[in-house]
Amino acid sequence: MRIVIEFYRTRDADGAHAIVGRETAEAIDLVGAIGIGRARSLTLDMPQFPDCMSITDAEGKRLYSGQLGANDNPEERMPQ
Repeated sequence: MRIVIEFYRTRDADGAHAIVGRETAEAIDLVGAIGIGRARSLTLDMPQFPDCMSITDAEGKRLYSGQLGANDNPEERMPQ
């Protein structure tokens, strides 16, 4: 499946976030997509180190959103 990964920084005071990077990739499933996102969060050249990421499919449907370094259980991160 084709995915879009957005990396962003959050501001604790009001929950605002700023996108610091965006990447497209191919993944077999959600677990693979999360792995790709985590790996690229460490290797991509971005203006700031991201503290969160979100993953959408090619149509823009959010599949995952979570903090980098947080529990990787997709069921805990999928939107309701």
